[in-house]
Order: sequence, then C-alpha cells, then structure tokens
Amino acid sequence: MTSGPVVVSPSRRRVYGQTVVTLAVLVGIACLARRHWPMLERGAVRLAVADQGWLLVGAVAAAATWVCAALAQQGAVVPRLPQGRLVAAQFAAGAANHLLPAGLGAGAVNLRFLMRCGLTAGRAVSALAVKGAAAAVVRVVLTVTLVAACPGMLRMPLPHLAVLAALCAAVVCVALLLAWSRCRRALATVLADIRAVHANPPRAAALWGGQLAFAALHALVLIAVSQAVALSLAPARVALLYIAASSAAALLPTPGGLGSLDAALAFALTASGAPGAAAASAVLGYRLLTVWLPLIPGLVVLAVLVRRKAL
Repeated sequence: MTSGPVVVSPSRRRVYGQTVVTLAVLVGIACLARRHWPMLERGAVRLAVADQGWLLVGAVAAAATWVCAALAQQGAVVPRLPQGRLVAAQFAAGAANHLLPAGLGAGAVNLRFLMRCGLTAGRAVSALAVKGAAAAVVRVVLTVTLVAACPGMLRMPLPHLAVLAALCAAVVCVALLLAWSRCRRALATVLADIRAVHANPPRAAALWGGQLAFAALHALVLIAVSQAVALSLAPARVALLYIAASSAAALLPTPGGLGSLDAALAFALTASGAPGAAAASAVLGYRLLTVWLPLIPGLVVLAVLVRRKAL
C-alpha cells in the first residue's frame, strides 16, 4: 500500500515560514549579544545601581499600559465588555504575545475573549483590525507631533524626510489596494465597524484615548528607565526613538519583539549619542519592566482564564 504525497496547507506553510524567520532573527541577535557581551554586562551592573524612584515610575507606567489596552479594546466594539475580565485578558495577552511570533499570542487571546463575550468570529477579527488600525494611526500622529514640536531631533534634511514620507504613503496606498482586491468583504466589515464605533462618541474616545495612552506610557517607561540610569538624552528624543524603533521592530516576526526591539532600541539610542553601556542599561530596564517581571504572573492569569472558560 503506497501513501500519497504529504500536502501542506497554505496556513501551515505560513506558520513554518514565520518560525524560520523568527529563529533566524533570534540567532542573529544571539550572535550580536555574544559579540557585545562586555557592554551588556556593564549595562546590567549600571541598571542594578539605578535610581529606584525613576524605576518605580517606570513600573507604574508599565502596569497602566494594560488598563489602556483594555480601554482601547472596549473602544473597538460597540457592545459593553466585562471590565475585570477585559483587563485580565490584556494582561494575559501581553504574556502570550511573548510566546508566539508577530503578535499572534495577543491576537489569539483577544480573539477568544471577544468570542466568549458573544461576538462572532468575523466581528471579533474586525474588532482587532479596528484596534490595530487605530494603533498605527496614533503612532504616525505621535511621530509627526514630536518631530514638529522638537525640530532637529531627527538628523535628516527636510527634503529627505519628505521623500521618505512620500514613499511610506505610496507603500500604504499599494497595500490598501492589494488588500481591497483580495479581502473586499473583510475590509467592508471593518469599515462598517469603524463607522459604528465612531457613531458612539464614548467608544471612539475609548479607542483613540486608549491607544494614545498605551503608546505614550510605553515611551514613558523607557524615559523613566533612561532617567534612572542617567542617560544623556532629552525625554522627547527618547520618546521619538522608542516609537521609531518599536515600529521598525514590528516588521520582524519575533515573539513580542524579542531581540528585534532590543536591537532597534539599542541602535537608536547609541546612534543619537548615548554611550553603549547606558543604552544597554535603558533597554534592559525597559524589557525588565514590560516583559520579564510580568511574564510569569501573566501566564498564571492566562491559565486561570482558560480554566474558567473566559477564553
């Protein structure tokens, strides 16, 4: 008896491809970390003697990001969601996001939560798309605002900046056209949900306010850690560097930006004139407050939510 060829579905091939890219990125980051290990060690020592008051400010800002994520998720849907479980789901999603590549963990947790709250699969996916679109718009607005408010923070001539902005706009337009031709029905659902959310002023305020506060608080965590380790960069510059680095790191499908965000932040800080050890301390402190300390409690909350069938 002969068996036929094994057929791999497109979705499984996509997962395999993301896994290969993730492993390649992580191997590259590990090689860089080994090469710069003495600087990382000095950064860890510097973080150990950092200003505890500023680190506390960063910890409070990191904890507040989960509330803001819950606020934004509520703003992305018209039906009222259970507030306590919503915040717990965002905390659990943050932990799950560091186990799977390209935000799949957080997306899966939020998708299951919304479906448990009575939304259909299509509406739940649409709600996640609405939230993601708002996050992208907020990042662009914050970047433009910081650049306009603090001229000279980006060491790039204005004509080059205009060309870069035009290229980004062209890429976005092409992506939208391709998406419209392939996913017209899904995009129509998303647009209908966007109109429904904005017809409800409290929901629209929650969506945009939550996403704005979420990005601002993450930037505040990095600013607080930078102040704690006496990093010689202005807070507005640190905020702009965070937004730029996190946006660039999102293009690489590593779990929670592991490795990619660290490298992007370190590169951005050192390219702006920060000493290598101080930049390493700031990145290590930011990751400690936003990833490593909440990881185990977040996984415990995730397990509890699954056990109680809230996900």
